[in-house]
Amino acid sequence: MKIGFIGLGNVGSKLSTNLIKNNYDLTVRDLNEDLSSSYLAMGAKWAKSPKELAENSEMIITCLPSPKACSEVMEGKDGIIEGLSKGKIWAEMSTTDFEEVQRVGKLVLEVGGEPMDCPVSGGCHRAATGNISIFSGCKRETFDKALPVLKTLGRRILHSGDLGSASILKVATNYLATTNLISVCEALITCKAQGLDLNTTFEAFKISSGNSFVHETEGQVILNGSRDINFTMDLVLKDIGLFDEIAKKNKIPLEISPLINKIFQDGQKKYGPREWSPNIIKRLEDATGISVLAPGFPAKIVDDEEPEKGYEVIPTGSQS
Repeated sequence: MKIGFIGLGNVGSKLSTNLIKNNYDLTVRDLNEDLSSSYLAMGAKWAKSPKELAENSEMIITCLPSPKACSEVMEGKDGIIEGLSKGKIWAEMSTTDFEEVQRVGKLVLEVGGEPMDCPVSGGCHRAATGNISIFSGCKRETFDKALPVLKTLGRRILHSGDLGSASILKVATNYLATTNLISVCEALITCKAQGLDLNTTFEAFKISSGNSFVHETEGQVILNGSRDINFTMDLVLKDIGLFDEIAKKNKIPLEISPLINKIFQDGQKKYGPREWSPNIIKRLEDATGISVLAPGFPAKIVDDEEPEKGYEVIPTGSQS
């Protein structure tokens, strides 16, 4: 299958590289044309426009920073829509607004294309190894056509239902991760204030009922001091804001979500939109004068799981 990939940022660069490593015929595109030489050297082609990329691909993947950016790539002059035709798949791998992906999906259907939203979850370190998880919202027939490609990009692949369902799940999981990040920060600084050793504290959390994916990953770069998780405060606010809007539309009186949004709004105001998201702990460090650091932790997270062939996840209670 010929694949086109637009958006070579923190996640997109790793996903597209995996496709090249697995010998897919890949055409790529990004606003930063300085990236072209490195991708050409790896064996990919570089498209002059989104339209050209779509014309020469059977499956077009977008992995972009915002719903606005994706809409511009899809609908703008020489956009993807102009290059689509019957049977071609548009796979939106960005974290985006489910209503926007449904709106653009209708335009894809009008020209005979097959839309799907398939955001990833699990961090850049797992995107690099192909061990990341993928949610996929689309018709079952489209999912089956795309599944071999998705199995290359990720390990655990979940067909989540109709178009837009995957985007809802993605912002919900990012909301959960952000809530957990705040609680990890509060737990670490409280233990440090009481005089506990943070290396011991980290292990205690890891072997206990308080353990989580966020603690094992972001907790390490917090203690290292790099706070580099390849994810920034503005992106957190985009994602948790999208989740909060879904709750508001459904008149759900959430209590934690508004508070988490206020915390990150304050963090972005103090430290800037492009500050690494785990540095939200600086709000507590600055307020108390306590430094949450410990020796022996890595500056960046590396996936320590061996790469495995991807497979479809069957929800509990469903027939395989």
